[in-house]
Amino acid sequence: MQKALAEPSPRPLQAWQVILGGISGLLLTIGLARFAYTPLLPLMQAQAGLSDVTGGWLAAINYMGYMSGALLASWLEDPRLRQRLYSIGLPLSLLITALMSWGAAGEGQLWVWVLSRYLGGLCGAAGMLLGSGLVLGWLMRAGHRPELGLHFTGLGLGIAVSALGAMAMTALHWRWAQQWQGFALLGLLFLLPAWAWRPPVPPALPASHGAHQALRTPSRAWTVLMTAIYFCAGWGFVISATFTVTIVERQPVLAGQGPWAWLLVGLAATPAVFLWDKVARRVGELPALLIAFGLQCLSVLVPALSDSLLAALSGALLYGATFIGIVSMTLALVGRRSPANPGKAMARLTLSYGVAQVCAPALSGAMAQASGNYRAALLLTAAVLLLGMVGLALLMRLERSERLGQ
Repeated sequence: MQKALAEPSPRPLQAWQVILGGISGLLLTIGLARFAYTPLLPLMQAQAGLSDVTGGWLAAINYMGYMSGALLASWLEDPRLRQRLYSIGLPLSLLITALMSWGAAGEGQLWVWVLSRYLGGLCGAAGMLLGSGLVLGWLMRAGHRPELGLHFTGLGLGIAVSALGAMAMTALHWRWAQQWQGFALLGLLFLLPAWAWRPPVPPALPASHGAHQALRTPSRAWTVLMTAIYFCAGWGFVISATFTVTIVERQPVLAGQGPWAWLLVGLAATPAVFLWDKVARRVGELPALLIAFGLQCLSVLVPALSDSLLAALSGALLYGATFIGIVSMTLALVGRRSPANPGKAMARLTLSYGVAQVCAPALSGAMAQASGNYRAALLLTAAVLLLGMVGLALLMRLERSERLGQ
């Protein structure tokens, strides 16, 4: 009788549905809830009285929210709760995007922007860590190649959508608040597949499987080095992710070209994930990461040393093509080493990424306001990325010594 009354089990999802749902989730939680801030920042500064310092602090608050979400995700063991929180992050991304249109630079209403940016960070953690962990776990259980390259096209597409959306709405002479509302409406298109094709709750793994995986847990030295390296990656990511459009717009000969640079970032990032997966298969994951770090260092040095349009666009192209590879390869590498709970392993590593994302934009905004440009901030970012390359070289040496010691 109970069987007769039971609801029929849902039809199993296909791989393309899980991937497309994950991409849509990233478009919502990162592309709109986070990346729309970058092309709209100059407009908010011109029309809403947002200063360099406040703009940098709002970006830092967004990453405080992201880090809070990463900390929460690093504690979560219950797969049902992980999926439930990811599900909450999807519609919340639309609400906080619309909320940005109700704030103002005055003290009385600044709290609206602060709240929106903090909650947007939580949504970003839900999409980036919980969603990606659910997708990677589903791929491993279903026997597919455990790579996140295709999934992370959502990041590049999110940048492209935010750039194209801002360009289209600016051409229609929409003000900054109307554009935030427009992005919220646009997000409805992505909410439907993201919600319908969420990866199902993963089943609990047998205890014997967990014991076997524990033998493959990375050493403490490996974890510490990777954490430091990912801090450097976070610093390199956030400066360009926050200030690319503003840096271009500040140069008199490039005024009006900022959204094009941001669009180029997205167009470069979208196919780059496939290329980095191929590079990692050919030369190894850590050498591939070293190459990506080197190119991203170049992406911030070029616009720091030249004010030309070619330098700005070259930097945007290199940045878009590299940051996505660093994130994809690092999270997939760590997630594969913790198949019982890849999202939790990703979240623990991402805490260092989040610390960098809080510190870097606040410091860079203050440096830009003091000097009138972002050159010093870009040079500092290049130095941090160089430290990350040193860390990768040490990590490769550590892995060689650990293999010889086995």
